Amino acid sequence: MSSSQDVLKNASTLASYNVLLQVMFRVLTFLLNAFTLRFVSKELIGVVNVRLTLLYSTLVFLSREAFRRACLSGESGTNRSWRQVINLLWLTVPLGVLWAILLGCVWLWLLEIPDPQVVPYYGPAVVLFSLSGVQELLAEPLWVLAQAHMFVRLKAVAESLAMVAKCSVTVVLVVFAREWGLYIFSAAHLVYTGFLVLCYAVYFLRFLGSKEAAKTGFPLQGVADLLPCRADGEPLVDWTLARLTWSFFQQSFLKQILTEGERYVMTFLNVLSFGDQGVYDIVNNLGSMVARFIFLPIEESFYIFFAKVLVRGRDVRSQKKEEVAIAAEVLERLLKLVLVIGLIITVFGYAYSHLALDIYGGTLLSSGAGPSLLRCYSCYVLLLAVNGVTECFVFAAMSQEEVDKYNLVMLALSVSFLVLSYLLTWWAGGLGFILANCLNMGLRISHSCFYIHRYFRSSQWRPLRGLLPSPLLVISLGVSAVVTTVSEVFLCCDNGWLLRAVHVGVGAVCLLLVFIALLLTETELVQFVRTQLLPKYRKKHA
Repeated sequence: MSSSQDVLKNASTLASYNVLLQVMFRVLTFLLNAFTLRFVSKELIGVVNVRLTLLYSTLVFLSREAFRRACLSGESGTNRSWRQVINLLWLTVPLGVLWAILLGCVWLWLLEIPDPQVVPYYGPAVVLFSLSGVQELLAEPLWVLAQAHMFVRLKAVAESLAMVAKCSVTVVLVVFAREWGLYIFSAAHLVYTGFLVLCYAVYFLRFLGSKEAAKTGFPLQGVADLLPCRADGEPLVDWTLARLTWSFFQQSFLKQILTEGERYVMTFLNVLSFGDQGVYDIVNNLGSMVARFIFLPIEESFYIFFAKVLVRGRDVRSQKKEEVAIAAEVLERLLKLVLVIGLIITVFGYAYSHLALDIYGGTLLSSGAGPSLLRCYSCYVLLLAVNGVTECFVFAAMSQEEVDKYNLVMLALSVSFLVLSYLLTWWAGGLGFILANCLNMGLRISHSCFYIHRYFRSSQWRPLRGLLPSPLLVISLGVSAVVTTVSEVFLCCDNGWLLRAVHVGVGAVCLLLVFIALLLTETELVQFVRTQLLPKYRKKHA
């Protein structure tokens, strides 16, 4: 039981650091977008944030996601050969080069080329964004080692420094070399990935062979162990792990389509102009800010926890009882946590979308479909929150055969999502993307909940009860929704800053009442957050 508690403690600490890291990322990106909107066209923003970012994310995701899932799985336990794992992880680099060539050809010769007078240097930008993706893959073996051994501060420091460097380069070039066009963002992205690789390399160069490494029993002894080579008496790679990687690779391809589906539709089907893509992407990033800096770190960190505590592919009766107990308890608390956060975002996001966009980007964003997009996205965040936690448990508990079967489900969801996105976008513009996402996310949640229910059916634990908030909390949220909506109608947003401030004050009072109801009725959730997700509190009371 103590080992499970240690894993939970480390996963919670990792989640906390990741949340703080993502907060910084989103705040810097938020400020950077607000700044660049004053200097560059919305068409250029659309090409960078949609098309080129899609190129980079597709290359990196397809090259490494399956390897990460498989190599961080707890299936091999302490008998794992890290030499074989390192060898397997280095395959991400040649795979990345292959994807860079294939995707680069598509982006250069099969897609519509932007007007060079409005968006200059598109061709070189495609090459440089592809190069930055391959460059980042050089740190992949080090990243997996750091995650597996819970080096919780390394990721935070590395990505913080890289993000600060990227923002600094972007600001300087936007101000002093605006005519460089896409070269500005390409150079900034190369600096970002270069800093990531440098930070991880410097850390492990200093760590390997040190007294700290020997004290913790780190499995690698020197820098040579980080390079691919064959160990005596064992295969070059663990073929069981390689087959699991292949299963995850098939799934990752489909998951990427679901995750970035709207960008694929915009890029390949030209349903929106580059300018409209820029506006949609800014609203999308603003709407997903809280989701990404809270929900994604929790999903990544607690996937590691569930993968280490549970034995993949075994039913609940074949697991250690104490391990299942703590996994069920943590799953229930996580579901309740993300549900509450999602409900708060949905309620208050509806009444404050127009004001937020007007402050952030002026009439460029607050006029037209902008507020409707953000209101709809506030509802989508609730589904996004629940799906992240349910899928992180399901992916950690599934056997390889179940993963293969789920790939068929993902294929069906991918096809339906692309069709829905195309049809709904022609009908409702950018709003159609969000509606299609909501429908598909609902289907994914239903599948995951069915799996979780079936997994715990023969046990005493019912973690899906975490999806049932207390009645007092529901009432407080309902009252807040009505009050803030009425406040927006009468106080916002064309009646001056004084009435806007009153509207914000009304929301603050309602939010305070929601928090009071939460503290009074969800005591177990509050205790979980204080003891597991707040490192300072835990250290203080250790």
